Amino acid sequence: MTQATPETKPYAPKVKERTVIVVRLGEITLKKKNRPFFVRQLGRNIRTALKGLPIKDTDWNPQRIVITPGAGFDWPELRSRLLRVFGLRNFSLCRVLPWDEDLIREGMLEMAAKEPFESFRVTVQRSDKRYPSTSQEMERSLGADVKAASGARVDLTKPEKTFQVEIMSNGAYLHTERINGAGGLPVGVSGRVVALLSGGIDSPVAAWRTLSRGCQVSFVHFQSFPYLDASSRDKAITLTESLTRWQYKSRLHVVSFGDIQHKIVAACPAPLRVVLYRRFMVRIAQAIAERERAEALVTGESLGQVASQTLSNMATIDQATTLPILRPLVGLDKESIIDEARAIETYETSIEPDQDCCTLFVPRNPATHSSVEQLIAAEEALDVDALVAEGLESVELLEFSWPEAS
Repeated sequence: MTQATPETKPYAPKVKERTVIVVRLGEITLKKKNRPFFVRQLGRNIRTALKGLPIKDTDWNPQRIVITPGAGFDWPELRSRLLRVFGLRNFSLCRVLPWDEDLIREGMLEMAAKEPFESFRVTVQRSDKRYPSTSQEMERSLGADVKAASGARVDLTKPEKTFQVEIMSNGAYLHTERINGAGGLPVGVSGRVVALLSGGIDSPVAAWRTLSRGCQVSFVHFQSFPYLDASSRDKAITLTESLTRWQYKSRLHVVSFGDIQHKIVAACPAPLRVVLYRRFMVRIAQAIAERERAEALVTGESLGQVASQTLSNMATIDQATTLPILRPLVGLDKESIIDEARAIETYETSIEPDQDCCTLFVPRNPATHSSVEQLIAAEEALDVDALVAEGLESVELLEFSWPEAS
C-alpha cells in the first residue's frame, strides 16, 4: 500500500514591505567580460550623486541596482540627482510587497486612488516563474479591480496610467512610472580627456557628450584679460559648475592668452591669425593634458560654422598636437546644438554677453583654407616653445565638486 505524501507547500519568499528605487542598466549590460567593472563604477557614481541624502543601502547586480532610501527621503531631489547619472536606462520608485495577490491588489488600488486618470493598463512581468499565477491571469484580475475602483477605461496602446508589477525572487515590485535615465556609459570607465571650454554654446555640449561616453573631463579656458574683461572666465566657471553635476569632480585651468595673441598679431599674416590662435591653444591644452594624464583633447567645433572650422583648417590645427582631438559636434547643425544646450541647462549661461578671447584681434578676412606648410612658415617668426611656456606659467587652477554635502 502506497503511503500518501503531504502536498508540497508553494514557494513564497520572506519579504519585508518597503520602498525602494529600482535602477535598470543600459548599454553596460552589453559589455560581457567588462560588465562587472562598468557596474562597479556605476555603483560608485550613484553613491557619490546621492551623497548627503538618507540612503540605507545600495545593492547592485549585472542587470539592476536597488537603492533603499531612509526615512523621510526627498523623492524629487533623489530623482533629480539620478537623472544626471550616466549609465542608467531608466528607474522607478517601487513598493515591495510579499507574494500575496490580495496584498498586491490592495497596493495597486492604493496607487490608483492617489490621482484620477481616464485610461490605464496593467503590465505584469513574472521574472520568477515559481509565482503560481501567470502574468496574463494577474493582468486580467488586477485590471478588473482597478477598472471597478476607478471607473477608468482600459487602453493597451496609449494609456494615461500604467500600473506595473514585477514578480522577483525577493518580492513583488509595484510602480507606475519608468523614468528615462541619461543613458550612455558611467563617467570614469573610458579614461580622461581635456576639453577646451569657451563661454559659448558649443563647447559645453561637446564636453557633455564626452562625459556621456564615460570620460572624465578636465577643462581649459583661454581668456584675454587684461585686454578684455574677465566675463568669459566667470562664464567658464559657471559652466564648469553645471557640468560637474554630471561627473562630481572637475578641474578648470584658466590660461591668460592675451599676450600670446598680441605677439602672434605683431609677427604673423592677418588671415592666418585665427588658425594660429587655435594651434597655440591645442599646444597648451596638450601640455595640460599631460599633467592630467589625459589621452585626448575635446573641442566644440562643428564643420563649417566659422572660419577655423573648415576641413583644411581643422587639419592644420590637428597637426599642432600629437594627441587626438575629439569633435563630438562635428556633424551637427547649430539648431541641434542649441537644443542640446537647453536640455543640459547650459544655454542660458552661454548666451550671456561676454568678451571672449576669440573676439580679440580678429582679422577682417580670416583664411578659410590653410595648409600645414603655410602655418609652419608663419610660426617661424615666433618662439613657439616660449609662448607655450608663457601660457602654462599663467594657468590658474580651479577645482569643483558636487554634491557639496558630506
